[in-house]
Amino acid sequence: MSAGWIAVAGLGPGDEALVTPEVTAALAEATDVVGYIPYVARVHPRAGLVLHASDNRVELDRAALALDLAEQGRRVVIVSSGDPGVFAMASALFEALEARPEQQDTDIRVLPGITAMLAAAARAGAPLGHDFCAINLSDNLKPFAEVERRLRHAVRGGFAMAFYNPRSRARPHQFGRVLEILREDCEAERLILFARAVSTPEEEITCLPLAEATVEMADMRTVVIVGTAATRRVGRWVYTPRSVPA
Repeated sequence: MSAGWIAVAGLGPGDEALVTPEVTAALAEATDVVGYIPYVARVHPRAGLVLHASDNRVELDRAALALDLAEQGRRVVIVSSGDPGVFAMASALFEALEARPEQQDTDIRVLPGITAMLAAAARAGAPLGHDFCAINLSDNLKPFAEVERRLRHAVRGGFAMAFYNPRSRARPHQFGRVLEILREDCEAERLILFARAVSTPEEEITCLPLAEATVEMADMRTVVIVGTAATRRVGRWVYTPRSVPA
């Protein structure tokens, strides 16, 4: 049996034009695609390709399946939205691999993709033009107290911030707490960007002062970007200068 392989691929934020040629080539070679249901649905079916779609919160099960298939000589692509290394499946695969020392020489490639954060920033202009950080606001894999701690440090460090998974039906009130923390240390005029379903037909981009932001502006399809004190508008664009005064 020929040796199998695993490619962990980022499908980008939604528009097929933003899927890299490297990822497209891997999908063309694959015998199996593994991933969360809506991401697998973005892969075009074809003869000889088996699609393994699964529900949310079973990342380690998906990773284990991919390793099993590769051991059988299959060519497996694990799909994530955006980039697979940003709050996605690359880390889950390596976590599963830790428990399988006999498979740690498996042929694995991580194929980068365009994140929702970067696509949203490009739509707005350059709000991440200087130092920035990304914070996942979900408390599925870490306590919300840790989210708050990291948020406070990021604000006080002067970083622009991108928030993933800001508000879900299971935790509708936590983003309100995030806005409260931002308002403790940020000026009311600080620019905040809500980018929903970026690069899809449902795209909505809203930029406004922090004082006008509301909880309802964010959902699980939204990336939120908070500028620095220096972030400003120029025409219809928003950007953060590349320099910081001494």
